[in-house]
Amino acid sequence: MTQPGFGPDLAEVFGPARQTSAETGALGLVQLLTPEGERVEHPEFSFGDDLADAELAETVRGFFRDMTLTRRIDVEATALQRHGELGIWAQLLGQEAAQVGAGRALRPQDYVFPTYREHGVAWCKGVDPLKLLGLFRGVDQGGWDPRENNFGLYTIVIGAQTLHATGYAMGMQRDGVVGTGDPDRDSAVIAHFGDGASSQGDVNESFIFAASYNAPVVFFCQNNQWAISEPIERQTRIPLYQRALGFGFPGVRVDGNDVLATYAVTRAALQRARDGQGPTFVEAYTYRMGAHTTTDDPTRYRLSDDVERWKLKDPIARVEVYLKRNGLAEQSFFDDVSAEADDLGHRLREGCKALPDPQPLSMFDHVFAEETDELAAQRDGYAAYLESFEGAH
Repeated sequence: MTQPGFGPDLAEVFGPARQTSAETGALGLVQLLTPEGERVEHPEFSFGDDLADAELAETVRGFFRDMTLTRRIDVEATALQRHGELGIWAQLLGQEAAQVGAGRALRPQDYVFPTYREHGVAWCKGVDPLKLLGLFRGVDQGGWDPRENNFGLYTIVIGAQTLHATGYAMGMQRDGVVGTGDPDRDSAVIAHFGDGASSQGDVNESFIFAASYNAPVVFFCQNNQWAISEPIERQTRIPLYQRALGFGFPGVRVDGNDVLATYAVTRAALQRARDGQGPTFVEAYTYRMGAHTTTDDPTRYRLSDDVERWKLKDPIARVEVYLKRNGLAEQSFFDDVSAEADDLGHRLREGCKALPDPQPLSMFDHVFAEETDELAAQRDGYAAYLESFEGAH
């Protein structure tokens, strides 16, 4: 059975029968749009085969808009941090295609477990970027309700979210929302993490559980090639996607700067999970153009030549060239997106500065669904401590 929009039967694409790459069971780099903006074919994955021409153009224009606005969020947040309005910021510059492609492949019932850098996925899931800024400004601990958009709170502990994702996916199995054949009911989980996190024990433990229980989870690794200051060649002896076979499930490497390919691969992997065929490892091969966070200085450990070379693979520029070359967007479209980005930037600047400081005791409000005696005692003790200061009232 052919799945619309992304080529052949998913079991054939991801299954053990596809052991083609030095007996790794994994595919080579999937690319559908070159850095020069040219569409290319891939034997296993495709984009837009199930779309009319007008729908295809509208979808790609949507990707361009999402990536442009995501980049503006990142640029504005970085500037706000430099002006002392944020304590820190985790940049995503250069990774917009990996995040938007994965984010737009989701269905409303799917659930996302992010790291602290998934600003583009948050945008696709409808999370107000001002709520992201609240966390990095230090006025809340994540100001959005995960249940509202099926988007979990940012995870600062490296790799811990993969265990949460696997457990949640196993819960979906027990709730009977996997493999029913109902596209409005069947659900999957996606866990985002970086190449550095792939060395964490939590991540490898989640692989074992996901494989053992055939959990409906997609492990989405954005390999930006730097675990803070450690290059990828120091982290692993084989490509990351090939690790999946050792745990008993398939892996695939996709051009993480190609939003069309990232969308196609993630969509297929999510559908495989929803159908009850278990986990998939997706390695989005990209590059961190900025710093790890705003406390980092990447010029101390990497060559400017590498950065300049990756600038030529810019994910937004290649989509813009594709749209213009094929007459899929008028100049007015690009002008409108630019104006929307300016409006968003203004809203973020003003909104960030207006975020209210929290009441000290509010940190106890959302620790547990039901307050425990121990938590109540801690809150009362802290309240008494605050009352001990002169002028507390």
